[in-house]
Amino acid sequence: MSGAKKPAMALGIDLGTSGVRAAALGEDGTLLDITAYPFPDAAAGRSPDLWWAGVQSCLSELAARVSLATVEGVAVDGTSGTVLAIDADGAPVGDVLMYNDACPEPAIVTRIGEAAPANSPARGATSALARAIHLSRRPGVRRVVHQADWILMKLGLAEPTSDENNTLKTGYDLAGERWPDWLEACGMDIDLLPAVRRAGTPLATVRDAGRTLGLSAACRYHAGTTDGCASFLATGAAAIGDGVTALGSTLVLKLACAAPIDAADYGIYSHRILDFWLAGGASNSGGAVIRSFFDGEVLKALTPQLRPDAPTGLVYYPLLKPGERFPVNDPAYPPRLEPRPADDVTFFQAMLEGITAIEKSGYDRLADLGGPPVRSVRTVGGGAANPAWTRMRENALGVAFLPSRSAEAAVGTASLVLAGKVRWP
Repeated sequence: MSGAKKPAMALGIDLGTSGVRAAALGEDGTLLDITAYPFPDAAAGRSPDLWWAGVQSCLSELAARVSLATVEGVAVDGTSGTVLAIDADGAPVGDVLMYNDACPEPAIVTRIGEAAPANSPARGATSALARAIHLSRRPGVRRVVHQADWILMKLGLAEPTSDENNTLKTGYDLAGERWPDWLEACGMDIDLLPAVRRAGTPLATVRDAGRTLGLSAACRYHAGTTDGCASFLATGAAAIGDGVTALGSTLVLKLACAAPIDAADYGIYSHRILDFWLAGGASNSGGAVIRSFFDGEVLKALTPQLRPDAPTGLVYYPLLKPGERFPVNDPAYPPRLEPRPADDVTFFQAMLEGITAIEKSGYDRLADLGGPPVRSVRTVGGGAANPAWTRMRENALGVAFLPSRSAEAAVGTASLVLAGKVRWP
């Protein structure tokens, strides 16, 4: 890119599992530039020092091409449920506990199960609240914060502040907009938790640490979100009934709703974001099942031979092993991949048809639980690039399939800043 730097309006920073990304948007939401800092390996994603190094690298690279001095707001998204303990100076105390780490003390999980409301997302073996309680017991801990909260502090935000999306699995009460009293019964000192604001809310103007990286004194920190919510926003979905399907190793559905859906038995809970609620569920089916039978080169050869308008008539439920949570809740639910035809194309197509049926059933389940009928679908993940599969899904769901504006969570987080501008004083 050459010539004068483009004036940016919003900056979104994404702390993902594989690295850090930063996106700069113009006033109209146009993507001006995006930078990335890949982690060298999976272990690096557990290092706060590398999170911060990634942010610094991304902003330095952006600043060479985009005018960060014109940015009016910055927000950060992080992996949902990743928590760390910090001391009085904001430095990490011990290791981080990531979004998928089990709490090292099973007794804490049991205690939460006894005290938490039945539908609370804070329950379960990988409870973010359980991790936070465990971390809070370390010597020298002054606060327990989430990944995105800590990066905002490194950017100069004085008071540890989080957002409703990152705190949901830590037990935050969306209805009362406060940390509930039952957390104390679980062993969590509420005073150690950050303040919480709605996603996108402006928090304060940028201080020295942010200005050192090129942001202006007039730029505002905004409450961020989780990487999952940010990815939904990045697609452009925002109206009630808009759905986003992620076709990756597993099948994940998210639906914009007028009211929250909470059904812990199906792994469904709702985030409040902008002026809607975002409900979702995850199936154990997905691309990992297909890859257990065919490698990438074989799939590339089989795909052009698919006949999406000529169903195989086979009724599959593709799973790697027994057990399903959404849209069926049954830990013993059996895989169904027989009879297997001699023709690999037919077998491949039947698996895609099976996953498609699960997708439709998932949106139907969300509607049965109080959500709106899905009215449009945007698709992210590797399966989005398969036109024959898209055709199968269009035939099955019978709704508009719309292009995604972006698949980058950083773009969604930056768009949250633009939406949050309406609340600036």
